[in-house]
Amino acid sequence: MKFELPELPYPIDALEPHIAAQTLDVHYSKHHRGYLEKLEKALAGTPQAEDSLEHIVCSSDGKIFNNAAQVWNHTFYWNSMTANGVTPPGGDLAARLAQAFGGVDEFKREFAEAANGQFGSGWAWLVETREGNLKVLSTSNADNPMCDGYRPLLTADVWEHAYYLDYQNERDQYVEAFLEHLINWRFAESNLRGAGKDQQAASA
Repeated sequence: MKFELPELPYPIDALEPHIAAQTLDVHYSKHHRGYLEKLEKALAGTPQAEDSLEHIVCSSDGKIFNNAAQVWNHTFYWNSMTANGVTPPGGDLAARLAQAFGGVDEFKREFAEAANGQFGSGWAWLVETREGNLKVLSTSNADNPMCDGYRPLLTADVWEHAYYLDYQNERDQYVEAFLEHLINWRFAESNLRGAGKDQQAASA
C-alpha cells in the first residue's frame, strides 16, 4: 500500500490567530511528512508495506510503530480542528457528553486537565469505550488509544512542536485555544456514527 501525505483540510493560514501559518507549515510539512518518509523507508520490501495504516499501528513496535502512529495521529489531529468557527455539538454527541461529563463545559475542563497534565510529549483524546461510553484520556509519545479498543473521536497534539512557536511554554493557552476556537465537533460526530474510521483510512 502506498501511503501519501494527505492534504490539510484547510489553507495553511486558516487557523490564525490561534495557530500561525508558520507553526502549521512546520508541523505539517516537516514533522508529519518526516514521519511518513521514515515509515515508507522502514516498510520498504516488507510484507507490512501492504497492510492498512491502522493495522500497522496496532501490530508493530519500535521505529515502525512510532512513525506509523504519528502519521495516523497527525492526520486525525488536522481533522479534529476546523477553520469554520466552532459549532456546538448536537444530537447524540451532545447527549453523550452530558451523560459522560455533565455537559460540554465539564468535558472541556476534563480534556484540558488531560492535555495539560500529560508529562512530556503526547496526545489528549476524546474516545468511545467498548461499552459505548465517552471518556477523556491522554497518551504518551505516539501511543494511540485505538490499539486498546477505544474509538478515537477527537485529539489534540501536545508535543511542543504543535504550539511552541505560538505559545512558548504556555501549553494551557494552546489547549484553551483548541477547545474554544478550533475543535471540530462535526468530525467527532462523524466518528461517533462510525464514519470517521473510513475517512481516516481514506485520507492516510
